[in-house]
Amino acid sequence: MTEPSPEGPSIQDTRYPDLPCFGCGPANTDGLQLKSYRTGSTYAARFRPWPAHDNGMGSLNGGIIATVLDCHSAAAVVDHAYRSGWPPLPGAALPYVTAGLDVRYLRPSPLDAEVLLGAEVVEASETAIDALVWLEYDGKRRAEARAHWRRWRPR
Repeated sequence: MTEPSPEGPSIQDTRYPDLPCFGCGPANTDGLQLKSYRTGSTYAARFRPWPAHDNGMGSLNGGIIATVLDCHSAAAVVDHAYRSGWPPLPGAALPYVTAGLDVRYLRPSPLDAEVLLGAEVVEASETAIDALVWLEYDGKRRAEARAHWRRWRPR
């Protein structure tokens, strides 16, 4: 997997700096503050778990894994949307919102080490975007998901 290259601001800081999302919102100082970067046709990020993210058995909690996968896919989807000319509609904070996340846990993820996140957009239209996203450590995938995002149409 390509390592993130943090030259310049992250996608989160560039595309949605005022978002208060727990996982990736730059405006949430108590959140995870995930920072994702485009690396060619894929996206990469690093994440260091907190001790509070313990699953009770010394590994990273599955809910936190799902959160970082969802939020890293957000960066890929939102960046792809802007690059495709599909910015947020009037009244929407983001161009798309999560409509589904199918997570597969493959092996335990460490609680005491930095993990890498990867993502790629695999299907895209103005109405929906799908991304594959994964978490890896020590060269092995620990979890992966297919994230389905739908166009956000405020009512």
